[in-house]
Amino acid sequence: MAHHDHTLDAHAHGEGMGVKRIWQVFGILLFITAIEFLVALGFVHHWQIVTKGAALYAFYIVLTLIKAYYIVAFFMHLKFEKKSFIITCSIVFIFIVYFIVLMLIEGNFLLNHLHEHPVYPNK
Repeated sequence: MAHHDHTLDAHAHGEGMGVKRIWQVFGILLFITAIEFLVALGFVHHWQIVTKGAALYAFYIVLTLIKAYYIVAFFMHLKFEKKSFIITCSIVFIFIVYFIVLMLIEGNFLLNHLHEHPVYPNK
């Protein structure tokens, strides 16, 4: 009966994360978080160089999406999955975000266009 070492088999294919790669991803996430804190506490709050607005919120959203990509891809191991599974998860995520946006738009419309009722006032 042949002896087969499963630990060597996983590393032979080149998939997975080594300690060096984990620290690289940690460094990237730490750097992005430090940038977020520097902008929020330094540029916006303390020095008041940047004012709150759509551009600042878009900047935060982009940084948050980058961090979410690294977390999902490396720490949840989605980067090492088959492409069909990645596409399936991505499509589901896009639909969830789409439905959340639709519900927010619809809720805002109903809030602003419903008639007042004495028992249930619109507030």
